[in-house]
Amino acid sequence: MTKSELIAQVAARNPHLYQRDVERLVTSIFDEISKALGRGNRVELRGFGAFSVKRRDSRIGRNPRTGESVAVAEKAVPYFKTGKQLRDLLNA
Repeated sequence: MTKSELIAQVAARNPHLYQRDVERLVTSIFDEISKALGRGNRVELRGFGAFSVKRRDSRIGRNPRTGESVAVAEKAVPYFKTGKQLRDLLNA
């Protein structure tokens, strides 16, 4: 599902809201999650899951084309862990 499909479905389920308002709402939610992760915070949505940031240490990688060793810098990556209710829904 894309962001525009999500906006369309939320707008369809809430006909009393304008689509532009739903779009602003969805965008705001995603922006706040991104900002929180950027600050290194954890975002937990009960029943759905938790977003967090994991650090990957620097390492020596290998260029697959040439086989040459390449230094890969330390980096932060987003991580999502599903909540129990979502896991149960998927496995039911």
